[in-house]
Amino acid sequence: MSIYAKSLNEYLAEAASKSPTPGGGSVSAVVAANAAAMVSMVANLTLGKKGYEDVQDLAQEVADGCAKAIEDLKALTARDMEAFEIFMKAWRMPTDTEEQHRAKDEAMEKAAQNASQVPLEICKVCLEILKMAARLAPVGNKGAISDVGVGAYVAEAALRAAMLSVDINLPSIKTESFKEMLVRERARLFVEAEEYKLQALADVKRRL
Repeated sequence: MSIYAKSLNEYLAEAASKSPTPGGGSVSAVVAANAAAMVSMVANLTLGKKGYEDVQDLAQEVADGCAKAIEDLKALTARDMEAFEIFMKAWRMPTDTEEQHRAKDEAMEKAAQNASQVPLEICKVCLEILKMAARLAPVGNKGAISDVGVGAYVAEAALRAAMLSVDINLPSIKTESFKEMLVRERARLFVEAEEYKLQALADVKRRL
C-alpha cells in the first residue's frame, strides 16, 4: 500500500516507528511533494484571475509541471523504499564460499548504486520545483505569493535532505566513475538550488 494512500496520522506513525522505511529519501520525497503543492496552489490561484491575463500560459505550465513533479515524487518514494529492501537483501547474502563472496560483492555494488541514484533523482525533481517557483514568483497571484516562497524553502530543504541518502552510500560504492558522478551532481544541484531559491525569494519578498 502506497504511503500516499494512508492518512497523515498513519504515515507519521509509520515514519516514527522502528521500521526502517519510509526513511530519509522517502520522507524527503514526501516533503518535496508538499513544496510542489504550494507552488501549484499559487499557479492555480493565478489561472482565470483578473489582472493576470498576460501570465495565463506560464501559470498553466507551472501548474502542469508541479502536478508532474508530485507524480514523479510518488513513484520515487516507492522506488526509494524498494531500494532499501534490495540493499538489505544483498547485505544478507551468504559468503560461505568464494563464489558466494563475489556474488555478494556484485549485488552490494549494484544495490549501493541504486540506493544512491534514487535519492539523486529526488533531488533533481526538487530542483525542478525550485525552477518553477522562480518562474512564478514575479508574476503569480500576489494574494498568495508567500506560498511560492514556502515552496522554494521547502524544496531546497528537501533537496539537501535527500542528498544525505546519497552521501551515506558513497563509502559503499567501489566504482570510482559512478562515485565521481554523484559528487559532481551533488555540487551542481546545491549551487543551482541556492540560486533558484534566492531568485524566487527575492521576488516573493518584493511583492509581499
